[in-house]
This record gives sequence, structure tokens and C-alpha cells, in this order.
Amino acid sequence: MSVRQTARLWPVVIPLLLIEAALVVIWSSGFIGARFSIDHAPAMLVVFWRSLLFALLLAPWALPRLRNAAPATLLRHAAIGLLAMGGYLAGVVQGIALGVPAGLAALLADLLPIGVALLSVLVLRQRLGWQTWLGLLIGLTGVVLVTSDALAWGDAPLWVYGLPLLGMFSLAVATLWQKRTRATASFDLLGNLWLQCCICCVPFALLAAIDGSLMPVPSGGFALSVLWTSISTIGGYGLYWLCLKRSTPTRVASVLYLSPALTLVWAWAMFGEPLSWVMGLGTLISGLGIWLVIRNEPKERDDGPVQVSPSSAPVKAACRG
Repeated sequence: MSVRQTARLWPVVIPLLLIEAALVVIWSSGFIGARFSIDHAPAMLVVFWRSLLFALLLAPWALPRLRNAAPATLLRHAAIGLLAMGGYLAGVVQGIALGVPAGLAALLADLLPIGVALLSVLVLRQRLGWQTWLGLLIGLTGVVLVTSDALAWGDAPLWVYGLPLLGMFSLAVATLWQKRTRATASFDLLGNLWLQCCICCVPFALLAAIDGSLMPVPSGGFALSVLWTSISTIGGYGLYWLCLKRSTPTRVASVLYLSPALTLVWAWAMFGEPLSWVMGLGTLISGLGIWLVIRNEPKERDDGPVQVSPSSAPVKAACRG
């Protein structure tokens, strides 16, 4: 097996549960990075420079991967990126900036599994069993318990509270669109992430310019904020797309029910924020809900356009088993 074939097979060989665990860790670290960055620069400025830095540094490796892509494929993935990164982050971050309490904004964003399930049923006409719906509701109950101490109703205008909700639905639409994209109309993970970051530089620049200058803040805190959010966002979305290739959208989204609990563990380790038994109970309840979703979801997998040589066929077959 060639080195290139090995590199393209590693997401298939690694157990899905391990990738999902990494997804929860990296995804939850993004909220801590966002909190850290608020003390050093406007949030949208950090998000803009994170996207721009990623686009500039990885362009030499990403551009050759997109050279032969059809224009329709490029436009499709650019649109998915605008929804997944641009719509989701702008909705949540701008909601917080305009007065939505951070805990409530996070809870609205954590409705993602419900949003994905509703869109799957109402738009795609898919059927979900009652056990899956029960698991989603139990998982959401656990999230509410975990975040109960951080929930508050702020003084923002009523319409502002819709921004995190719109951001959640934006990611839900992108999730289903990405899942329905045929492997032949796709390209590898690096090219996909690079294109999505590039296109999101435009809305992030516009939103950052509304708050002030696009010039970077000359401080170590700003540099660390950009680095942290770069790793958490790119790593989080990369793992999210990998999980989506190997399971159903509802399962991938439901796994993120565990991110609020892990975010609080990050906050305890870095900022000394207290933990409580209610948080632990909520985490266990969320875990039960996720187990019900996984147990009752059909096995669905799309390993993409990987060409497997005869010598590697047993590995592929074992992964599908």
C-alpha cells in the first residue's frame, strides 16, 4: 500500500468512537478559546484572523488539491462552509456581543441535534424511531442540567435571541447538505476546510469591520487567541466532517451534547470555576441520551472517494463490519 493510500485510509481505520471522543474534546475547547479571546480583542476580529491565517499558511498544500475540481463542486462546498462556519459562528458570537448571556447562547447552540433531526424529518422526509427522539430529549435534559448555573435572561432585544438559534440551524442545514453530497462531487478534508475558511473570511471581515479596525492587536494575548481558536475550530470542524462521513447526521450532532460538560471541565482547569454534582448528573443523563441515539440509529457510512488496493481490501472490509 502506498503512503498516499495509507494517509487516506487512516480516518476509516480509527474507531469511530475514538474520533467522536476527540471531536467532543476539541469542540468544547473552542468555547474556552472564545472566552479567553474576549479579554484581548473583539471576538469577530479573532475569528477573521484565524480564518485568514489558516488560508494563507495552508494554501500551498490545499490549492493543488482543488485544481481539478469542477466549479459546481467548489461552489457547493463554499456554500456549505458559509453555513457551517460563517452562519454558526456569526450567529452565536454576534448574539453574545449584542447582549445574549453566554450560557443561554451556548444552550441555544446545543439544540443542534434537535435541529438536525427536525430538518431530517420535515425537509428530507426521513423517519426517526421514537427511541431516537427519546434519546435526543434525554440528552437535551442533561445539557440543561449541566448549564443550569450559567443560564440567565439578559436585557437584549427579543430578536437578538434568535441569532444563536439561526446559527444552530445554519450548521444543521450544512450538516445535512454535506452528508447528501456524493463522494464523487467532493474532495479531501484539507481542501474542504481550506476552501470553507477562505470563503468565511469575507463575512467575518465585514462583521469585524463593523466593530472597528481589521488590524491585528499587537499583543501576545491576541496571538494566543488566534492560535487557540485556529486549532479548536479547524480541528473541531475537521473531526465533525470525518464523523459525518462514517455515521448519520443525528448521531454526529447528538455526540456534541457532551461538549457543555467538557467545556465546564476546561473552565475548572484553566480558570478555577467550580464544578458541582448537578453537572455530573447532567453529564450522565446526556450520556444516556446519546447511547439511545447511537443504539437506535441505522449504521450509515460514506468513506468517500478512497481507492483501495486489493491488498488493503481486508482492512476496509473489517472497518465496514
